[in-house]
Amino acid sequence: MQLETFISDLLYRYECVTIPEFGAFLTQRVSATIDDASNTFHAPKKVVSFNEQIQQNDGLLAHYIADVEKIPFEVANKKIAKRVKLLKSYLTQGETLTFKNIGEIVFNNEGKILFEPAYNLNYLTDSFGLSQFEAPTVTREVYKEEAEAIEKVVPIAVTPEKRQSKPYLKYAAIALIALTLGGFGASKFYVNQIETHNQLAQEQATQELDTKIQQATFNLNPFPAITLNIIKQTGNYHIVAGAFRIEENCEKKVKQLKSDGFSARKIGANKYGLHQVVYASYEGRLDALKALRTIKKTHNKDAWLLVQKLD
Repeated sequence: MQLETFISDLLYRYECVTIPEFGAFLTQRVSATIDDASNTFHAPKKVVSFNEQIQQNDGLLAHYIADVEKIPFEVANKKIAKRVKLLKSYLTQGETLTFKNIGEIVFNNEGKILFEPAYNLNYLTDSFGLSQFEAPTVTREVYKEEAEAIEKVVPIAVTPEKRQSKPYLKYAAIALIALTLGGFGASKFYVNQIETHNQLAQEQATQELDTKIQQATFNLNPFPAITLNIIKQTGNYHIVAGAFRIEENCEKKVKQLKSDGFSARKIGANKYGLHQVVYASYEGRLDALKALRTIKKTHNKDAWLLVQKLD
């Protein structure tokens, strides 16, 4: 029995998954980070760790295995105990235990367990579809130094001495004021002409519209009734096929899945603005898990289960 498959499923929803008499895998939420050296942005995620001190059986793993494999709870516990005995024998022989999509466990020279997490899978469902990306360094031009250099070469200040030695500046100022006043007068006259023209055009358009309304004939015959048979999906267990930033891609995905025979639909956007598409929704958890395992094997290994009550 491969425990990592069941443990991986539970890490999406729980912060602690205990393997009785062996240890516990823990998850801790980490905010989005930026690597200043490579200008890489990393999405929020769950960091997985291992604590060998937590070994008490809380029943979570056994109950899940019993539900999925349709076996009694006691049988599931026996299977786990048998697997743990085998894992401990591998460790004592110096072998490295690899838990797929979770991490690796090995004994160090002092006989203590060392755990190296895997980073290829993000167990934070809120970050589904978000991947890391790099951004180029922003280079800014410094304009202040250029402006100061230009001011030193081309002075624009006029001192009182220069103003007295150049009387033609006074006449130039008078001419500039006269041109400004004339421009204001012409501008005001032009604006008044435009407003008068617009008012006449609006009155004419209103009159033509009233005439057409009076001449119009409306056919108010009722349309025949149409009966639509709509099957509404319900349930809080949803098998997610993907999440898309562009809603048009979301529509294409739904159309594709429906052509493949799935009851696909959109369930709205998450808090990151990604439009989510699901294969189907289920009332019962066991039915949803059974369908999820089938979809992972035959259609999409990256599909995952979302437990959420929709409005």
